[in-house]
Amino acid sequence: MVRKLDRNTLVVAGASPAETEDILSRFSAFPEDAPAIEVWSGLARSGLSPGLPFPVHRLVYDAVFAEWDEALSPRPAWRPTPEEIADSNIMALCRRTGQPSFSALRAWSAAQRADFYGAVVEMLGIRFRRPPEMTLDLSNGPENPRWLAGATLNIVDSCFGAPPARPAIISQAEGGERRTMSYADLDRISNRFANALVDAGMRAGDAIAVITPMTAEAVVAYLGIVKTGCAVVSIADSFAPEEIATRLRISGAKLVVTQDIVVRAGKTLPMYRRIVDAGAESIVAVPAGGALTVALRHEDASWSEFLADRDDFEPRASDPDDIVNILFSSGTTGEPKAIPWTHTTPIKCAMDGCLHHNIKPGDVVCWPTNLGWMMGPWLIFASLINRATIALFYGSPVSREFCEFVQDSGVCVLGLVPSIVRAWRATGAPHGLDWSRIKVFSSTGEPSSPDDYLYLMSLARYRPVIEYCGGTEIGGGYVSGTIVQPASPSTFSTPAFGLDFHILDPDGRETDTGELFLVPPAIGLSSRLLNKDHHEVYYANTPPGPGGELLRRHGDQVKRLPGGYYRAMGRTDDTMKLGGIKVSSAEIERVVGFVDGVSETAAIAIAPVEGGPSQLVIYAVPEPGAKPDRFELRMAMQRSISRHLNPLFKVHDVILIDALPRTASHKVMHRVLRDRYEAGGSERQP
Repeated sequence: MVRKLDRNTLVVAGASPAETEDILSRFSAFPEDAPAIEVWSGLARSGLSPGLPFPVHRLVYDAVFAEWDEALSPRPAWRPTPEEIADSNIMALCRRTGQPSFSALRAWSAAQRADFYGAVVEMLGIRFRRPPEMTLDLSNGPENPRWLAGATLNIVDSCFGAPPARPAIISQAEGGERRTMSYADLDRISNRFANALVDAGMRAGDAIAVITPMTAEAVVAYLGIVKTGCAVVSIADSFAPEEIATRLRISGAKLVVTQDIVVRAGKTLPMYRRIVDAGAESIVAVPAGGALTVALRHEDASWSEFLADRDDFEPRASDPDDIVNILFSSGTTGEPKAIPWTHTTPIKCAMDGCLHHNIKPGDVVCWPTNLGWMMGPWLIFASLINRATIALFYGSPVSREFCEFVQDSGVCVLGLVPSIVRAWRATGAPHGLDWSRIKVFSSTGEPSSPDDYLYLMSLARYRPVIEYCGGTEIGGGYVSGTIVQPASPSTFSTPAFGLDFHILDPDGRETDTGELFLVPPAIGLSSRLLNKDHHEVYYANTPPGPGGELLRRHGDQVKRLPGGYYRAMGRTDDTMKLGGIKVSSAEIERVVGFVDGVSETAAIAIAPVEGGPSQLVIYAVPEPGAKPDRFELRMAMQRSISRHLNPLFKVHDVILIDALPRTASHKVMHRVLRDRYEAGGSERQP
């Protein structure tokens, strides 16, 4: 049952008279008793042009689903056709494994993990020097699994299964021309980088940092490092020197690959100088333009000087548990966790790209990200192992130029964080462009707004948004969507393949809204940390599962919705995600402690009432006798965060308070402050 559309309301929403008549004509062609999902699917695919003002789209959506019973499931905004389901990678795996349906495959993937992952390894075409004796060895328990036991491999070998002439990378700098690098060229140049590392005395197991924007050279360096058996140290280029120095120290990086400068949104920012200030002992500097703009130290080299002139290199055969990448993820203390990825973690990336995002050979995959965050390495492996093309834009993803790059590069899979969509909606950057090649959007990093994501879907005639939530220590997602299920904005439709989870209340009982605990093992789940006790972080004092199984802590709150859907509810501990980046309260509090007139602080993240990305709120206790101005204090804290931590973290509000609430053991009660702020009242800024 759907509500009738009103002509005047459509005009007020922004539809022209001709557009109004077309919508009404298409709407009236459906029988009065037609199911809402059929009406919406028909209108979305042919009757609602991306050129229509979004209020018109929303008006039609609300009318179609006016009588929808959300006690059954959230309102969908996309439904797959039978042809799309049959052509999906999920159904291809069903046919390969003899599973009759998506739901059967999902259940089998969690119940028979060794068999499932064996089938995934075969489907992805993972290449071995020596094949595994067994897919999964649990002799040391699910907390310490051995994947692909007895095998030797280098996961980079599996990144070059595409035809050599196929584009591996399409790239474009702000104001520049698009460039294409073939799979053959990527293999050849990464071989030259690998040879250069060996010439420089690097040996298997050495750590080499890459601190650059997500560029073609960054991908070359990443693959070249892994080819040698060394470990990539992933550090975001937006970090301040102090934070870079911390990560270099923890990882023991012997060499840093960086750029001379970074050009973003028309601004030129120093990069090489920050790496020098961080204490890097040796640097390879890539010019952002045609030539270096800085003078290098005698111990450093330019990109062109460093590359060897030998195009052939045999990637080092490794144990599946050897480290390929060291990434960092914040905990509830000031020092970030150092999380190693092994040669098996990329299989998780590629599997999620194949099954949840339906990446196919020849697809073009674009995801504005950075090697410092897990989606950077994820993008490399999910694209190349699935024989697709990576699309990289060197600049601001909220710009019109980026949106044109998406159009002109023929992007098929477009990933993003919700704050990008919110910026597009405010500026209209994508309007009038042809995004018809896009078959899937994806979103990760922070909670999204349903209204923003209905807008996003409208830009490409309502292609689905695959909400994707996981973590660096998972190597991908634990809850996601698929293209064989209806997509509802800002919801997840299934646990990820190959794992399972439970949602528990504080007493350890199954509930619909509570803390999420993973059921190990799964490919991608970390089994060690380089600078912390892995068991203490993820397993100590976790409740048993409903069946007595071992559970693993993750720290997210999740709400189970009707119809098998889920919604992310934020963090249960004192970490937060700001701009898609996970950071601890302790890290924020440490840097705002530099501000004059403040004796102590507490940082919290607040979900906006209307939904969308978390906002940073800082409670501050003034020094005795000090009477700071809230606005000036917020500006000073913002400057300190930008200088000492990350300029992408924005202070939304500062609250002055006489004393912070504390437990009997003197720990700050961040949750009490969140509850107090969310209650509204005088503390919210007008």
